[in-house]
Amino acid sequence: MPGRLPSLRRPPIGFAHRGARAHEQENTIAAFELALRLGATGLESDVWITEDGVAVLDHDGVVGSRIRRRRIREVRRRDLPSHIPTLGDLYAVCGTGFELSLDVKDPDALPVVLATARSAGGRAPERLWLCHHEWEFLASSRELAGEARLVDSTSVHSMKKGPEQRAAALANAGIDAVNLPESEWTGGLAALFHRFERYAFGWDAQHERQLDNLLDLGIDALYSDHVDRMVEAIERYR
Repeated sequence: MPGRLPSLRRPPIGFAHRGARAHEQENTIAAFELALRLGATGLESDVWITEDGVAVLDHDGVVGSRIRRRRIREVRRRDLPSHIPTLGDLYAVCGTGFELSLDVKDPDALPVVLATARSAGGRAPERLWLCHHEWEFLASSRELAGEARLVDSTSVHSMKKGPEQRAAALANAGIDAVNLPESEWTGGLAALFHRFERYAFGWDAQHERQLDNLLDLGIDALYSDHVDRMVEAIERYR
């Protein structure tokens, strides 16, 4: 397509946000399986640690009724609702042949996540993208993360010293990618992070025009609830 900007990953990763969220109950094994069947090359979720030290996949990190809400880290794995899978469950059912983006909501989950990915075998550790909203936390975790990739999930507004200084800081710290909302990306911004050899990820791309626009800007990964639309957009990009 004329005017399309180059990406660092060809083709870009298509991350199914919370599994096939638009098609199935989010963050369930059924949603993750469906996303892969629909053609997603990556899965996305949020990871928490239970009271007994198990990494589990859930968005809010809170379970129970409105009368008695409890944080996941206060609940043993066996007492969680049955629809909440462990990270080990995901690998056991879906294998390791996909990219996996995990928003590390509880920093104490990080070593468990890494150990689980390494135990899963294959290329699971190197296909793991660990996201957090504080890039300094990611920088402090670089040695522990080993072969896993690190992603600064942020916004342009949060880059107090500007995008160029943030890109330089991420490069110096060994943080592999920056993840911004779809609406904030421009071709110039993507090119800036690419100049520092950092991947540019775009989330909340739900509609065809948003998906196509991100791909034209040279984005390296998309996050979408609508796996079918995302897969079709990447096929058009090919």
